[in-house]
Amino acid sequence: MAEKIIIFDTTLRDGEQAAGTRLGVREKLELATQLAKLGVDVIEAGFPISSPQDFEAVQLIAQEISGPIICGLSRAVDADIDAAGNALKKAKRSRIHTGLGISDIHIASKFNDEKYGRKLEEKKEKVLDMGIKAVKRARQYTNDVEFYCEDSGRADKQYLYRVVEAVIEAGATTVNIPDTTGYAIPEQFGQLIADIIKNVPNSKKAIISVHCHDDLGMSVANTLAGVRNGARQIECTINGVGERAGNASLEESVMAIKTRKDFFGVDTKINTRELYRTSKMVAEMLGMFIPPNKAVVGANAFAHSSGIHVDGFLKNPLTYEIMQPQDVGSPQSAVVLTARTGRHGLKHRLNGLGYKVSDAELDQIYQRFLDVADKKTEVFDEDIAALVNDEMRTIEHVFELQYLHVACGTGTLPTASVKMKVKNEIKLAAAYGDGPVDAAYEAIRIATGLSPKLDNYSIRAVTGGKEALGEATVKIIDENGVRVTGRGVSTDIIEASAKAYVDAMNRMTTEKGKV
Repeated sequence: MAEKIIIFDTTLRDGEQAAGTRLGVREKLELATQLAKLGVDVIEAGFPISSPQDFEAVQLIAQEISGPIICGLSRAVDADIDAAGNALKKAKRSRIHTGLGISDIHIASKFNDEKYGRKLEEKKEKVLDMGIKAVKRARQYTNDVEFYCEDSGRADKQYLYRVVEAVIEAGATTVNIPDTTGYAIPEQFGQLIADIIKNVPNSKKAIISVHCHDDLGMSVANTLAGVRNGARQIECTINGVGERAGNASLEESVMAIKTRKDFFGVDTKINTRELYRTSKMVAEMLGMFIPPNKAVVGANAFAHSSGIHVDGFLKNPLTYEIMQPQDVGSPQSAVVLTARTGRHGLKHRLNGLGYKVSDAELDQIYQRFLDVADKKTEVFDEDIAALVNDEMRTIEHVFELQYLHVACGTGTLPTASVKMKVKNEIKLAAAYGDGPVDAAYEAIRIATGLSPKLDNYSIRAVTGGKEALGEATVKIIDENGVRVTGRGVSTDIIEASAKAYVDAMNRMTTEKGKV
């Protein structure tokens, strides 16, 4: 069996440090519950000393969550460590994550007071001593202590070796080598991990962990380079959220290890089918939008649009998909219809919608499809249905909406009046409804003498700005179960809705052969 990589999730701590985000105690507990379901090994629940609410969140998660190790962060300060220890008292399995900056720039800047020494070398000795004492104090609360060597990516290697050796000797069971500022390059960072394991005499007595940031867009690459060179714990966040440009993305790191098991030779115990659900939950709770092109969980991760790609995908999904959407719990792969999709993709969608067309009919529909696709970002199923109806059937415009007036407001009964041309006659009608659209539809029904059932209604913007066009789509059913779709476009969504309803009625009349 492949060696397991420990997945340390810090969404609730480092992830929540992303600018403009904040999670309440109950939200943290809800996310922790989902992270446990996802199968992470360690949940860093928060930084207990930072606020009473954070202390409460760590304490509650420690009490309620079973399975993962529950971890609390602290600086190498007695009060921090004590707060973490007290918050974790009721955890089934607990860990204290303590540490301090060990790069020259961190030491010189953070410990500039002369009480830490006058010269840099004196300060470095003091910092080393503080790290040792912090680990020993944390061991009074738990046997599982992790020590972070902050800013290892810019640290002096020889000093880093000394710190790692000393904290392991003091009782650290995991040593975290963070690229705190996202400064490292994968080859360099991987070599750093290999050098630590090689040059620290007692390195085998602890787990070497990596914690990478994305300032240069290489957090996942650096994380995987660490794994490749002997790190056996990776610290990540869902969706890569976190300080500045964020942390290494858990879903990307895990799926890289799973998909390229042949290369990395390791595995995780993550239930990857929960990745998509967890990603959505984090995005919604933090209010951080997931880019469509986000790897693994983005809306376009399993979407195909280009004709060459669509053709290959439809013949064999493996031609353009290295993992399957069900592997991460994502909705099924999609062929997104655009001007680049090609005939094969259009025919596949037509078949999926139940339309059987000849090659000649496909050619006709495809030309109209290109005209529509050039004007829209994406062509939807309703558009395809309209194209088929337009090309394969002559739509007789029995009904024409010539005038529409709607009145509504708070405390006012929504009413509508319409002027309709029905064949060659002018019909006037007025009605009220539950809302402005319902009132308009009832007036149209009275004027036309038809009462089809409204099966589905939707409205969406098709352009941007204050003059945006709204596109309404309706599906109606007559007494015999005949279903048709109508569309209407206007800058006024009520007018667009009425046009769509009349369009559907015209299509239904044509379908039934009534004139």
